[in-house]
Amino acid sequence: MNDDTIRLVTIGRILRRRWRLLAVLALVGALAGYGVSLLFPAQYTTSASVLLPGAWEERELLTQQEVATSSVVVDAAADALHWSDVSKSDLRKQVSAKTSDGNIIQISATADTPGRAQQLSDQVAQQFVSFAARVVDDNADPESAAQRESLQETVAQTSRRISQLADAADPGKTVEGVQARTELEKLRTTLQEAITKLNQTDPAAGKANMVVMGPAARPTGETPPTRVQLIAAGAVLFLLLGIIGHLTAARMSRRLRTQPEIAAALGSTLLGTVDVAGERPLHRPGGHGPRAGIGRLLGTDVRWDIPAPQAYGDEAGRQIPYLRVCSRLRDRVPAPRRLLVLVPDGDEIARLAAGQLVAAAGNDPRLRLVGVSASRPLVPDRGEESGALVVLSTGSRTAAELSGIAEACADSKHEIVGVVLAGMVRAVPARTTGLPREAATPVLAVGHDAKGSSG
Repeated sequence: MNDDTIRLVTIGRILRRRWRLLAVLALVGALAGYGVSLLFPAQYTTSASVLLPGAWEERELLTQQEVATSSVVVDAAADALHWSDVSKSDLRKQVSAKTSDGNIIQISATADTPGRAQQLSDQVAQQFVSFAARVVDDNADPESAAQRESLQETVAQTSRRISQLADAADPGKTVEGVQARTELEKLRTTLQEAITKLNQTDPAAGKANMVVMGPAARPTGETPPTRVQLIAAGAVLFLLLGIIGHLTAARMSRRLRTQPEIAAALGSTLLGTVDVAGERPLHRPGGHGPRAGIGRLLGTDVRWDIPAPQAYGDEAGRQIPYLRVCSRLRDRVPAPRRLLVLVPDGDEIARLAAGQLVAAAGNDPRLRLVGVSASRPLVPDRGEESGALVVLSTGSRTAAELSGIAEACADSKHEIVGVVLAGMVRAVPARTTGLPREAATPVLAVGHDAKGSSG
């Protein structure tokens, strides 16, 4: 896969052939997410809104936003709440504020219970309004305050004088007296309205009248990420890591996949490609022990990086490449034609192909199946055989491993007369001709015996 583009079919192949391993990884990820949720207890968040009446510039709103979460306001809220198990510094981290449209500041608070989150948000909002009112009062202009107080006193005196004049007037006995009393009352009303409007148009007084728009709502759900979200995120993360790990391992793999590279690594020529029938990728030889059992349980004993077997013709059609390889061997090897058929250990596809090749050859050439270790190759010394034929599947061995097999053949004085590549296809039920399938069974048994004797 070094030069292949990652396609969805590749990911689908990983999911189909390694679903057990990926399921285990997802389970481990879910457990990891659950463990993280235990380290971070559930949190609840709610908000209280404070209305700032009057005309405010954007920078003034940002200033008030900072004031709402300042240490002065939050510490005052902490003193009012009397929570002994939470420090003031922790409370500052649990409070935030933001400005929304309409001169509204939303003060959000987070706590470990819904009730505490509601109490903290309400208390901070109240302390913020109180602090803002104190700041306005402290910063008021003394001269303007004195003038306003003097004006209010003048209005009060004028109102009392109007009342005296109204009492001194004719108490409603004449039309003129009634009109005079009515005019005096209108004058007093006008004075009161003027003072009220004057107070309302004062910018400082308007900005001091901040209003808490009701209590904060009691939270009904946890603040994200919740425990369920952490568990799901852990499962998805480990699943993705598993898929990425497979793709990375395939791209970093040094196994040879092209025919010229394989033939060059063995120092020989390609005699042909053959196919073996199978419905799904073959299992690697499992061996024994806990590691092999775990591999079979997780499905790692099946290669995922080979394509699914493609539909092929009947048995007679598959036998033609074997017969052609045998014909080429007869042309290349002088009589008597006796060759070793070397199959790397663990390559089950190549072993099945080698068995069918031995059966197809019959006695001309006479082939003997031998298994050879790819890590520590050992080939029997030259006896009656006049060379070696290497059978392996595409993408199963690295250049170093194949070079090791070639060196082992040279050490045992065997010339590699050719290379045969094996692949897997899905057989189509049809009329079967040629050699029967049972004919390959004794040959496979011979191969195992030869492997044992060469070990």
